[in-house]
Amino acid sequence: VVVAQLSLLGSVMNIYKEHLPLKTNIESMFQSFAKTTCAGAIWLMVSSVQAENLFVADWYNFHVYEYTPSGVQSTFASQMYGPVALAFNNAGDLYVGTMDGGGIIKVTPRGAKSTFASQAAISLAINSAGNLFASGAGGSIYEYTPDGVQSTYASGLLSPYGIAFNSVGDLFVADSYGANIIKIQPNGVRTTFATGVSGGQDLAFDRAGNLFVASVGTGSIYEYTPDGVQSTFASGLIHPFGLAFDSAGDLFVSDNGNGAIDSGKIYEFTQTGERSTFASGLGYGMPSGLAIQTVPEASIWAMMGVGAITLLFRRHRRHK
Repeated sequence: VVVAQLSLLGSVMNIYKEHLPLKTNIESMFQSFAKTTCAGAIWLMVSSVQAENLFVADWYNFHVYEYTPSGVQSTFASQMYGPVALAFNNAGDLYVGTMDGGGIIKVTPRGAKSTFASQAAISLAINSAGNLFASGAGGSIYEYTPDGVQSTYASGLLSPYGIAFNSVGDLFVADSYGANIIKIQPNGVRTTFATGVSGGQDLAFDRAGNLFVASVGTGSIYEYTPDGVQSTFASGLIHPFGLAFDSAGDLFVSDNGNGAIDSGKIYEFTQTGERSTFASGLGYGMPSGLAIQTVPEASIWAMMGVGAITLLFRRHRRHK
């Protein structure tokens, strides 16, 4: 698409040069403006300006909501039967893990739904090879190829909830009832990364490789360095359920209040821990899994570029 757009802009500029000789200062000024705005449009397309939309699983209402960076909400998918976990693949398909008999649902960017797997899932993660990992009932973690072929990646865990990969492919697991964080290396070697984590629900890594853990047992978000040093990043939450980082390093947290008054919120935390409310009034206090996806975003440069192209064609028609 970008190549085609650039080719079109190149053709426009060639017409401009061949058929629109400029003689006056005003025309020279117009020429400079047109070239600048067209260059801006080209720069925009090459740099692939993106916005980051937040997706939220609403367990109570059986919806998946989409939020723009400014907080505008829309319904991306409905009738999901207890959605609790979200994960995107590189093609932009959204996987939705459900706990009420719906299995794992795959939703394309256009909203088409299909059943990807029959196994329930409370947390999802995708590795660098594009394989989907799901934790759920039975103390096991399952691995799925992009075609849906299932295998057991790990078993014998007490209650695997949140899962997340670090940058080198190690899978971290919040073994909730066991109050441990388990590290599983690609070769299958399993070690205990942290202990005493009450009700670990979800996991997420920041850009520096620090692990963040949502603890429903304490209402806190804990941060662990790659060496396992723990600190409290945030506290005073009701039931922190889902975690997701954007590219700027801000952390989004779904506070699932289980129907409590003033619950059902999405908080945004800066890297220094400053908290603000990003969204509220969700699902009778039941927002759960989070995921962030980049989407194309228009800008003033794009609009000015279109305007410049329109003016160029109009001047060309007058000079014919």
